[in-house]
Amino acid sequence: MEPRLPHVAPRAKAVIQLFMHGGPSQMDLLDPKPALNKYDSQQFPGVIDVQQPEQAGGILKSPFQFAPYGDSGIQVSEIMPRVAGCVDQLCVIRSMWTEHINHEPALWMMHTGRTIPGRPGIGSWVVYGLGAETRELPAYVVLDDPRGLPVDGIRNWSSGWLPPQYQGTRFRAAGTPVWNLIPARKLSPELAAARRALLARLDRVHRDERPGETELDARIASYELAARMQLSATAALDVSRETQATQDLYGLGSDTTDSYGRRCLLARRLVERGVRYVQLFINGQIWDNHTGLESGLRSSCARTDRPVAALLTDLKQRGMLDETLVIWGGEFGRLPISQSKNGRDHNRQGFTVWLAGGGVKA
Repeated sequence: MEPRLPHVAPRAKAVIQLFMHGGPSQMDLLDPKPALNKYDSQQFPGVIDVQQPEQAGGILKSPFQFAPYGDSGIQVSEIMPRVAGCVDQLCVIRSMWTEHINHEPALWMMHTGRTIPGRPGIGSWVVYGLGAETRELPAYVVLDDPRGLPVDGIRNWSSGWLPPQYQGTRFRAAGTPVWNLIPARKLSPELAAARRALLARLDRVHRDERPGETELDARIASYELAARMQLSATAALDVSRETQATQDLYGLGSDTTDSYGRRCLLARRLVERGVRYVQLFINGQIWDNHTGLESGLRSSCARTDRPVAALLTDLKQRGMLDETLVIWGGEFGRLPISQSKNGRDHNRQGFTVWLAGGGVKA
């Protein structure tokens, strides 16, 4: 996949999508609603789209304090202090909505623009349209949740009806990132090169006998990429090569921030090496606060606030932020009324995301 020139030269050369699976509560994080304090515990006067009406309660004020930050004066919750320190770099969009109230179709909508499965995801479209900046690494990389796949699994980074070579390549966040990347038996460089050349000739013969099979083309391309990745991926995924100051910035070594901080740091290292689209999935549905809203949000922000702010800071310090678009957000938001007394149900009619870098006007 050679790089392609678009009709209009873009500022952004790469995208890092920080997908906050579960539906972060906008009025507790980035979109304060002072009226909730005034009407706390009162019944909502209008009609509201509730997923579980038997658990719905009165209006629920935010348990958190908000304050203006930066020259922009954007109000940010007290539980996101480090992201708040980067607020002048953010374009906060508080007018998002979606068509579905359940996680699975809402994920399809967020990743593909449709609420039916089988369509290409946004990362696949980006790579299809712009090609790859590097031949040594996949153009579209997914850094997954170490506790397992998100709702609907690998469909979240499927290429749909585009050729399979445009689908996301999964790098595991725990253990060995790419299985079977390094051969069990070490070969000399000369023998390894001869083996690859022989395999390439056999692949060409096999492919010429089966024209039009895009899955075969993708499989051959994957094997060729895997051979090149044996050196490049090992270096890209080795965060121990970073300075201690950089590792500390992302919160590596801390039980709370190490997992997500490591993925954020890997995202920067991958983009630095020419990966076009990096998609990070959060640890489970930690933002899905049907109960225990206050404690759940404190925990979620404790895990993510420092690594996310570190990513923005690091990209800016390295002169990469102007060419890298960072996207933060989930599949929907939460309702202003309570669920099970101390939680919030799904809200498809309003939620918040933010963008940074890539020429976006903050």
